[in-house]
Amino acid sequence: MSTEVIATIILLGSFFLLIFLGNHILFSIGASTLVTVLYLGIPLQTVAQQTVKGLNSFSLMAVPFFILAGEIMSAGGITKRLVNLADALVGWMRCGLGMVNIVASMFFGGISGSPTADVSSIGAMLIPVMDENGYDTDFSAAVTMSSSVQGLLIPPSHNMVIFAMAAGGVSVGQLFMGGLVPGVFLGVALMVYCYIVAKKRNYPVGEKFSLRRTLTATLKGIWGLGTVLVVVLGVVSGVFTATESAAIACIYAMFVTFVIYREIPFREMVNILKNSLKTLAMVMALIGISSAFGWVVAYLRIPAKLTNLLLGISDNPIILLLLINLLLLVMGTMMDMICSILIITPILLPVVAAIGMSPVQLGVIMILNLGIGLITPPVGVLLFVCSAISKRSIEQLTKGMLPFYAVMIAVLLMITFVPAFSTALPNLIYGLG
Repeated sequence: MSTEVIATIILLGSFFLLIFLGNHILFSIGASTLVTVLYLGIPLQTVAQQTVKGLNSFSLMAVPFFILAGEIMSAGGITKRLVNLADALVGWMRCGLGMVNIVASMFFGGISGSPTADVSSIGAMLIPVMDENGYDTDFSAAVTMSSSVQGLLIPPSHNMVIFAMAAGGVSVGQLFMGGLVPGVFLGVALMVYCYIVAKKRNYPVGEKFSLRRTLTATLKGIWGLGTVLVVVLGVVSGVFTATESAAIACIYAMFVTFVIYREIPFREMVNILKNSLKTLAMVMALIGISSAFGWVVAYLRIPAKLTNLLLGISDNPIILLLLINLLLLVMGTMMDMICSILIITPILLPVVAAIGMSPVQLGVIMILNLGIGLITPPVGVLLFVCSAISKRSIEQLTKGMLPFYAVMIAVLLMITFVPAFSTALPNLIYGLG
């Protein structure tokens, strides 16, 4: 075998072996990169240079600001107001609390962009209430976890920013708009399924619709939703870049939290900064090390080889798209989302380009696939978070998730084979195609 083939086996083999043995993703990526570089005789300085190079990006500065804005709004009473707003809008339906859970996640996800924060805050608030009102705990937990994935698609999403950086030259604004319709469509699909289940299990109907209550809840919650409007409208209109919009979102979030809502004192900003820093440190470390890993992947020409392999299996776009989805789903169940985006994006771009797929559509498909991975064993971080909240085992939660997986896969296939879901809105707004 050639040196290149052996190095590829060492890189991928050591990486997946370390993952299988339960090592942290950061250690697994770093160790496999170093071992491969040493085998190839490449100077170790190259690893350091590529790590720093991966972090040296203006657009990447949006990530810490989005994380901070989400932390500020999460701590400032926004969750309760969004739940009340969702309750006023859809709580009157059959399976009212389930509908509230989904719509609240749609609102909250658009602000925080973090499914983990979504499950932690909305789940802790609504799962006990749903239990008290006769809903099965497994169902309540499944609704909470599956609906949290919307936040990865609905703008602003820092994962979309990371994909834009990994793809190189893809507009963040187009990605934001590309994820909006699929995110809402996912929520609607989950609501339809919940209604069907509620009819079969005779789940309760909420209070009657009240226009007065809806207006009151809207007035109280509109300040929180304003974060999304400020960011999205600013980026789409070209008034400011994604990075600038993230910084403005932080200022706006501080104003709403400490001036409008005033549920927490300003001294809590210290804890908010600490929590943000913990998240940011992990994210930036992953981005840096993944950049070095990605450089080795490119050096070994793995993207070109995988492109030839997939095109060699079949030149049928349907078969290729199914294979790409399968690959992304498997990666999503085993790896951190940010690492998956940084590693797999450069590999898949040539493949989808060969079949005429837009990078924006690839970004949406990738984010949804990896989002499903967050609620799927063995890694499935949201399963562990929700297990702690609902007091149910991972096995029980996974069993309850099975029909929700089917709904989400159906939505994924729709987005995959109907490009208009993710491309129509960007094309309309930006005058493309």
